[in-house]
Amino acid sequence: MTLNLTSRTLAQEDLDSICAFVRDAEEVFLVSPKFHYPLTAEQILKVLENRYSPTVIVSGDAPEPLAYANLYDKDEESDTIWLGNVIVSPSYRGTGVAAYLIQTMMDTAKQEHGVRTMKLYCHNTNTRALLFYCKQGFNPCGYKVLVKPDGEKLVGIAMQKEL
Repeated sequence: MTLNLTSRTLAQEDLDSICAFVRDAEEVFLVSPKFHYPLTAEQILKVLENRYSPTVIVSGDAPEPLAYANLYDKDEESDTIWLGNVIVSPSYRGTGVAAYLIQTMMDTAKQEHGVRTMKLYCHNTNTRALLFYCKQGFNPCGYKVLVKPDGEKLVGIAMQKEL
């Protein structure tokens, strides 16, 4: 499948499609421990109050989003910004869309926000994503303990990449 990928700013009409990317409570927790299932437009908009550069990836002239992410917690002192709420349509996982999204977000962080380092958290149970981020050049640099709604603990592995 050849995709002509481009990025653009999140639009209100994208929200329902993005919410539909999340198939269950486990996936919504992977996107953000602050979200709950089912993911709603209101949850995304609430988080965006403290976020930067909400970005969607589309293919060709089709308006439907294939992937979404945003940035947060820009730190001027350390020249760092965090990548958040990464979510890819189930139909486009494994097609290169996620790699394009991450590269777009790194470019945005460097060019628009002037930072030198991007960080992210990836849950220890999300092996596929951990391997993906390592392939994109991110390295583990710390962790935090997260508690799922059912009380189960897991580790959010902090990862970083110099831009």
